[in-house]
Amino acid sequence: MAASNIVWHDTSVTKEERRSKNNYQSYVLWFTGLSGSGKSTLANALARYLFEANVQTYVLDGDNIRHGLNRDLGFTDEDRKENIRRIGEVSKLFVDSGQIVLTAFISPFREDRQQVKDILSDNEFFEVYVKCSLDQCEVRDPKGLYKKARNNEIKHFTGIDSPYEEPENPAIVVDTETQSVEESVKQIVNFLQSKGLIDIEVS
Repeated sequence: MAASNIVWHDTSVTKEERRSKNNYQSYVLWFTGLSGSGKSTLANALARYLFEANVQTYVLDGDNIRHGLNRDLGFTDEDRKENIRRIGEVSKLFVDSGQIVLTAFISPFREDRQQVKDILSDNEFFEVYVKCSLDQCEVRDPKGLYKKARNNEIKHFTGIDSPYEEPENPAIVVDTETQSVEESVKQIVNFLQSKGLIDIEVS
């Protein structure tokens, strides 16, 4: 239940002023895909690329967030929804601060991803579908989670006994099964350039 007797306090520095000083827009690149598809790897590679071009970003990673902010949540459908709701609110704060935020979360449900988009303004949410087949993700299995899920050691695991709803109209589809990390980063950078969201020299 929402708290009562609270009033929104406007800040002395606006989002528009921060953007103007940074000389680039602030927004969310929401990386979604199966475990092992390469979301965190890609988000961090893009963050490094943009950092070297003097564009400030911050990566919100699913595992890292569950060490702190969301450590009280499990992996039931309800907890997954709350996980994404909180990240959406945190992402909105980053956008307001004038930064580009890269979120790497399985975020399996379309409704939850849409909820995040709905709390942001136009051109502040870009869904990046990190596409990789379940078979290939299981082959990679970087954390050994698929093996545990197949052995019934982990319950509610996305792709095994919990569904993943593919994005219907993502801003970008990055196929990490056929593309290298470098190729995928360039694809995203080219998209951002085409939308006027960054203005850097692509190397």
